[in-house]
This record gives sequence, C-alpha cells and structure tokens, in this order.
Amino acid sequence: MAGNLSRRTPGKEPQARDRTDGDWRVTGPLIGAVEAGGTKCVLAIADSDGNIIDRDRLPTGRPEVTFAALATFFRAAAERHGAIGAFGIGTFGPVSLDETSPGWGTLTTTPKPGWQGASWPDAFANFGVPLAIDTDVSAAALGEWLLSGGKSTQSLAYTTVGTGIGTSILRDGLPVRGISHLEGGHIRVPRQPGDGFAGVCQWHGDCLEGLASGPAIQARWGASLDALGPQEIETIAGYLAELAATLVLLHMPERLIFGGGVSKATGLLPALRRLTEERLAGFVEHRALDPGLARYIVAPQLGDDAGIRGAIEIGRRILPHA
Repeated sequence: MAGNLSRRTPGKEPQARDRTDGDWRVTGPLIGAVEAGGTKCVLAIADSDGNIIDRDRLPTGRPEVTFAALATFFRAAAERHGAIGAFGIGTFGPVSLDETSPGWGTLTTTPKPGWQGASWPDAFANFGVPLAIDTDVSAAALGEWLLSGGKSTQSLAYTTVGTGIGTSILRDGLPVRGISHLEGGHIRVPRQPGDGFAGVCQWHGDCLEGLASGPAIQARWGASLDALGPQEIETIAGYLAELAATLVLLHMPERLIFGGGVSKATGLLPALRRLTEERLAGFVEHRALDPGLARYIVAPQLGDDAGIRGAIEIGRRILPHA
C-alpha cells in the first residue's frame, strides 16, 4: 500500500532552481526543509514552486544541539526571506510515521547514539506551522521522481548506501509502506564466498547493512570503498545485487536508483549491474531491463540534492494554499 506522504494531490511540480543570493524576500509562505542523515543535515528554505532561496548544512550531533542549530537557521532565514508556512522533514530512522500514535515523528531503534526517542515534532513545535515527516531515503526517491515530473516513471526503488542502507519504493509519487516504512537494509542476504566478516549491525549482525554499509566497509578493511580495490568492490556489489534482484522480484519497479556515499565508489555500479543481471538469470523479461542494466540501475540524477529536493516537496504538499 502507498503511504500517506502527502495530505493533498500535488499541483504544479517544483522547478530545480536555486536562488541563494542575499536577502530575497518572497510573497507568500515559504517551505522549511531538512534532510537529516546520520552524519549531516542539509537545510533549505524554498518558495511554493520549490525554488531554493537559502540553504545550509551542519553535522548531525547530539539531538539537542542539532535541533537548536536547526531552529537558529530557520528563524534567521525567516527574518531574511519571509514567514515559513510548513516544514518537510526527511530523516534517518527508524522513525515512527503513524500519525495516530503519540510517538509520531520520534526516532525509535536508530543506531545513532543519543537519538532514540528524539522527536521531530517537539523540535519544531515552537514554529506553530504544519509539519510532515518521512524517511531520508523516501525524500531522495521523491526528489528523483519529481525530476521527471512524475510522468516518465510511475514506480521506482531508491536505495541509499552510506552510514546505513535504506530503500524506498515509490508508486505514483507516494512511498509504499505498511505499519511503518520499509527497512531493506536489514534483510538477510547469502554470504559471498569466503566472507567470514561478522557484520556490524547491533541488532542483526550480518544483515545487508551489517555487511555492506559504510561503517561495515570501514570495519572490514580500514578504509572507504573508493580507496579499495576490485576484490572489495566485487564483495560489496555482490551483497547489493542480492537486494537489487529482490526488489525487482518483489516490486517490479521501472527503475532502480542507488545513491549515498558508498555508491559513488568507482566501479561499484557496473559491478552491481552485472551481478544483478546474473542473479535474475533472464527470468524477468521486460523492455525496462535493458541488456547490461545500464539504464535500469542508475545513480541519482540530482546527486546529493535528491534528498533536500524531496524534503521540500514533502513540506510543499501540506503548505496552506499550495
């Protein structure tokens, strides 16, 4: 089932333009947006068309410090540019997305030290405007979906591979979820031949995230993937290919997008395409799955901006009179 990421049907799609030169004031309420990752937060102020007029980034520290810094940025930005009418948050998780729960918007079993129980609604309560929350990976998926105007791709799967591993499935601009958001990074995957690494996930040990996330790579080899060689690339690509093939078989999306810092390692995407194709073994026949999967498994077109663009849209959908 598709999640209730928006409270209304999107109207005019945002345009990917920035204007951050000086004190540009806008008539009408603005959107405050946060893409909160495990290591950094990206902040933005945008107009109702999605044009970014101010932005910043800061490290994701302790929640009380991070929330105070966010509030300082948005209050200063509102003084420069005009009133904020709504906030959109794309956050690392797990996070409660049940709007009927008193814990809505609260981080739950996150591995981020100090963040279990941290509440996004509490952090923004003093602003007194509507707030919408989803995962950081759903925000990135939405940013990529909007790039096509929501027309050329009705369904996509976005996976981020970085501090953690997360996947969002988007159908017609809404995330697929049930009682909570998806947690693709915590599935069990077959071991790569000869791999005896115990894994780093504090809950599951050798789940996908425990074997192939940025911290797992650092724990295995003492370096980031882009500083390692073909054998290490092949190992990580093999694990990610298990996820990719599973996403195809379970959801049949029109495109698989892999983002995040680990995904930028030279040679990873070509290896991932090859190994995914091997695992599918010709079973799925559709023109979307091009030979070699070069058009099917891709990097995000928006690069590192996908998440903040999606967070802006999350806020835009609840903006009064949007």
